[in-house]
Formats: sequence, C-alpha cells, structure tokens
Amino acid sequence: MNWIKLFLFIFLSIQVKANVQLPRFISNGMVLQRNVSIPIWGWASAGEKIEITFKGKTYSAITDANKKWKVNLDASREGGPYALSIKGNNLITIEDVLVGDVWFCSGQSNMEYELYKAAEKYPNEIASSKNDQIRNFQVKRNHSFSPLDDVASTKGWEKASPETVPNFSAIAYFYALKLYEKYHVPIGLINSSYGGTPAEAWMSEKALVNYPKYYNRTNFFKAGSNIDSVTKSDKVYNDFWNNQVASLDEGNKGDWKNKSYDASSWPIVTMPSFWQEKILPEVKAGTVWYKKDVQIPKKYIGQVAKLRLGNIIMKDVTFINGIKVGSTSNKHAPRYYVINKNSLQEGINTITVQVTNEMGDAGFIKDKRYQLEIGDTIIQLNGDWKYKLGVAVEPFKRDSLTKLFCEGAALYNAMVHPLVGYGIKGVIWYQGEANQSKAKEYRTLFPELITSWRTAWGQGDFPFLWSQLANINKPKTLPSESKLAELQDAQSNTLSLPMTGMAVLNDIGEWNDVHPMNKLEAANRMYLASLKVAYKENNIVFSGPTLVKTEIKDSSIVLYFDNIGSGLMAKGTGKLAHFAIASENKKYIWADAYIEGNKVIVSNKTIAQPKYVRYAWADNPVGANLYNKEGLPASCFSTEKK
Repeated sequence: MNWIKLFLFIFLSIQVKANVQLPRFISNGMVLQRNVSIPIWGWASAGEKIEITFKGKTYSAITDANKKWKVNLDASREGGPYALSIKGNNLITIEDVLVGDVWFCSGQSNMEYELYKAAEKYPNEIASSKNDQIRNFQVKRNHSFSPLDDVASTKGWEKASPETVPNFSAIAYFYALKLYEKYHVPIGLINSSYGGTPAEAWMSEKALVNYPKYYNRTNFFKAGSNIDSVTKSDKVYNDFWNNQVASLDEGNKGDWKNKSYDASSWPIVTMPSFWQEKILPEVKAGTVWYKKDVQIPKKYIGQVAKLRLGNIIMKDVTFINGIKVGSTSNKHAPRYYVINKNSLQEGINTITVQVTNEMGDAGFIKDKRYQLEIGDTIIQLNGDWKYKLGVAVEPFKRDSLTKLFCEGAALYNAMVHPLVGYGIKGVIWYQGEANQSKAKEYRTLFPELITSWRTAWGQGDFPFLWSQLANINKPKTLPSESKLAELQDAQSNTLSLPMTGMAVLNDIGEWNDVHPMNKLEAANRMYLASLKVAYKENNIVFSGPTLVKTEIKDSSIVLYFDNIGSGLMAKGTGKLAHFAIASENKKYIWADAYIEGNKVIVSNKTIAQPKYVRYAWADNPVGANLYNKEGLPASCFSTEKK
C-alpha cells in the first residue's frame, strides 16, 4: 500500500509540473528595446528554475509562489535577428528577434485608424512598404475590471509589407517609417487602441482615486453580477429597439430593395444631404430608403465594380438590383463596397440604400465621394435620388446604456497592464475626442494618466508624445466658445510635464469627418516632436510657435513666442487671421494682428483697454495662419486663466 502511495505521489508531482508559458507579445518576430535592461517574464510551476539564453549569455530565475518568473537581460545595441530560448520543464525558442526602438501606440479611433481606410491616398506608400525592420503587434480590443496577465492578439508580431501594412495604424506606421528612414534601427509598434474611448478607461484604478465618480463605478463593476445585470438590461433594450424598427419598417414589409419594385411615385431629393434638412425634418429616428437608377453600357458588364458611398449616418444596408453588396453600422466608417461582376446588368441598374438612424441628423454626409467605379470609369452618384420613409420611431436612448469598455480602468486592466514593464522607447497617443465635454477635467486627468503610466512602467520619464485633436465641424464667422478648443488647450497645458511633445493638427482636419485622412502629416509632426524629446536632436525645429508671455501695452496686447524657428509668418495671405480680443467683459471680437520679430501685436480700435486674446479658438478655425517659417502651425490658445 505504501508503495502505491509513493508511486502516486511521484506520478502526481510530475503531472502538476507546468510547462513554461509566455505572454503573447514575447513571441517570434518581436522587437526588444535597445540600450536598456531587457525584461522577459512568464509563468511556470512555483519553485521551478528557468534559464534564458540570449546572444550567447544565459540568465536564470526561480518561479515565485504566484507562478511568475522574470529576468532582466543585459542592455543591447540595435541589431538582429537573434534567437531567444527559455528552458524550464519545456524548451521554447523564440526566433527572429530584433533589438531596436519599441513604441507603445494608444488612444482611440484616430490611433486605431487603419491605413487601408486611406489606401486611395497612399497607394505608393502601401506598395513600397516591405520592410522586415518595422514590425507591429496588434493588441485585440478587450476590457476588464480586474488587471489581466496577458493581452489578446490574433496575429502576433507582423513585419511591414503591402499585405500587412493596410491593417497597421496609419499614423503609427508612418511615424515608424520616418524614424526608420532617419536612424535605420528596427522599430517595433505595439498598438493598443480602441475607438470611442475616454482617457479614464486607459487609467489604472489606483490613478483614478482622485476621480471618485470613475473610481466608484470601477469598483461597482468589479462584482461580476453587476456587469451581468447591466449587460442583460442593455441587450434587452437594444434588441427591443432594433426589432421594433425592423418589424415596423414598411420597406422590409414591401421588399423595397427588389429591383422590380416600382418606386416611380417616390419624391426626389438632391443628395448628399441629411433627411432632416429638407424632406423629413420631424423624423429624428427610424429608416429612410433611397433609390437611384444608373445606366450601365454593355461594355462594362462582367467587370468588377466598386460602389463608394462616402459616409452615412448612421447605418446603411446597400443593394444593387436587389442584391446586398454591403452594410456598415459605424457612421464614421467610409462606405466602399465591391460589387460582384455578375451583379451589374446592361441598361438600368438600381442602387437601393436603407438608412437607419438612432437619433439626430441622418443621411449622406456632404463633401464626400459618392460614385460607382468600373475600371477607369467613374459614374457620379450626386444629384437626384428618390426616397421614402420606412418608419419613424422614438430615438434610441443610448445615454441610458452602459459602455463597459469606456468605464474607468476597463481598458488599462486589459490592454495596458499586461504590457507594463516591457521595454519601450516611449508612447505615442491620439485621444481626446471622447473627453471633449469634460475639457476642464482633462487638464488634470491627462497629466495623471501620463504620470501613472510612467510610475507603473518603472522606466523613468519615458517620452510621451501625442497628437492634438484636429479641426472639425463647419467654421463660424464670429468668435465663439468651443469645447474642442478647450480640450486642445488642455492638451497644450500638459506639455508642462517633462519629456512630452505634441503635434498640432488644427490645419489638417476635415469639417465633416472626425478621422482626417492626412495621417502622413500628422505622423510627420509627431516625428519632429520625437526628434527633440526622445532622440535629443537639438538643432531642429520640432514645434510650431508656442506662446510664452503676454504683455498689455496701451490699447494692444503683445504676445511673445518660443519655437519660432527661422521666424514667425502669416501663412497664405500674409496677414494674420483668427485672433480675437476682449476687454474685462470677455466679449470677444475679431482683432487686428501683425508680426514683429518673435512677437505678435494684437488690437482692435474699439477696445481701449484690452485684457484677453484668443487665437484659433474654434472647432474649425479656417484662416488661422500663425506658423513658423518651417511650416509648423501654432496651437490655439487663450490668455484667460483656465
């Protein structure tokens, strides 16, 4: 009997000894940070000895009681490819390892924005992108109310190529490319971003202690039952609203998508436009169906075609001759549908678009491209369309739903915490759209995020660079308040932290799209900031003019600037624009402004005692033209104390 017990003891001891496991980002093709001690970690049985061999040297560690082990490899110069082996109960060999600069890329949708969405603008850049020295690790979207040990990723580390780069973050790829072209060292990108998310979701629970409304909600959701309750309630409402629309929609009942359906009696509307503008001002939510007939000559039949429908608010389902060709539910996403070569017919072809809206303006967004592309031929689709109301319903009460992934610490726990400690050169960040309504709070929240990440990483004040939000919305003719400018100003204010830099984008936005396509220039400006902040290049102009001091002289206000490069200039017309001035009453009017050395003198003859100045203080400050001669724009600013 004792022999049996001894045998079982030995057998079970062998069985419970676990194989070495690694985080997903410690894998084939990875990029390690040069010139710093290189942390490598994983999991194994408690007490198990782990040996790591890299570049001819072996390191060892003992797995702790929590089954985690960690070693710090010696700092290394750039180079590779190398192999890295980890030996415990099993042996893992990681191949094709490079040592270079690793950049952690995070934020919301403008960081997430994949290059394929701007492919028409950058076909040559995509075609010439083959470069095994630029690699990307895409962190899969996830959220959690407790810190996770590992991230999710479907593809691991990928080398830049025409096949992979279209799925890279556009701004991150162009940023990496600029760095590689200058320094010729491997560049690793870890892209951990999530569209539509606020900064508080990217902060740790510890960092949110001074923000009780976020901290308390995070603790509330730690209880799984609370998450289940909210999720169930939201699903019930979401299903109810969508089922109601689908069941009551007359277009669904009458099969309006069918090519044989007679829509000759439908009224006509000029597109692109929102349906509230002219045709259905009282309908805030529901569906509207649109139809347009297009004449296709015989010579085009049998060819692959593409249908471009700009941007549509909010959801579209699109048909050609009754055959579904695409559907998109994100109002910010471009509609670009490939049409099967068998779908088009000689003669009349009918395009049918069912648009569903939850609330507010709805329809086709102006100043986008609406066209049918067949080979080199483009058939414009602007102009007359027929339309008919499918159903009008009460607006979707989205504010009553809970976006769990937007709650405090939810993204940090799942998409940042598992990577904390991995050697990085620094962070590039593009976020703020989701915090516009809380710009005053962002003035402390954003710096707290940066400081807390640096503390958690334990790598000192690593470089932290961000893109200031770009201009958007229709321009206004008079000075006015702007939530966007307030958020931009909060971003500028964060430059008071050490080792930070900002790319001003207030001149490359698009009035009708929160995702400006010119990611190349955005990346270039962030790259210039990195040269100064991260790479200590001193003889460069890395920023546009920066306000450093103001002085009231008689009836004028004198503004002093730093980062003027080879001089200040008024881009374009030669006359400065978009300066506004106010007295004690803070009633702003447009000002006269002119350059004098490193100063700008601002006045208005109707204000004898000026006190405040604003520049480019608008959602879309068209005409704002204070630049340095190197072509970098000044940020918006206000001399009011915020």
